[in-house]
Amino acid sequence: MSGLTPEMLLHAYACGVFPMAESADSRDIYWVDPDRRGVLPLERFHVPRRLRRTVAQDRFRVTIDQDFRAVIEACAAPAPGRSGTWINREIIALYCRLHERGGAHSVECWQGESLAGGLYGVELGGAFFGESM
Repeated sequence: MSGLTPEMLLHAYACGVFPMAESADSRDIYWVDPDRRGVLPLERFHVPRRLRRTVAQDRFRVTIDQDFRAVIEACAAPAPGRSGTWINREIIALYCRLHERGGAHSVECWQGESLAGGLYGVELGGAFFGESM
C-alpha cells in the first residue's frame, strides 16, 4: 500500500485503525484494527515517587517536537530485546509529513546532547495516540 497521505492517516485514526509494516525492510503496509485499546485517564494520573526523584536529578532534559525525525528513526532502529520493527521508510515519511502539518508530535529525552529516548504519536480530537517509544 503506497500513496498514503497525512489526511488518510488521520481519517484512519478517527475510524480506530492504524498502519503497520511487517518489518523495516517490507514495502507493504497493512491496517491494524485492534479489538482492545489501552487508555490512560489523565485526571487521576499518579507519578511514582521514584520517577519524581529521577526527574528532579536533572540527568535528562525533556523537550517536545524538537527532533521528530530522530525519535521515529530511533524507534525504528534495533535495540536490546528488540531485533525487528514495524516501522518502515514509508511509515517514517508519512508520520514526518503529518508532523510537519502539526498532527504528530514527539517527546524527546536528552542526556547531554545525545537523544537518550523518546516517543511519538498522533494528536486527534483531544486525544494523543502514542505509537512507539
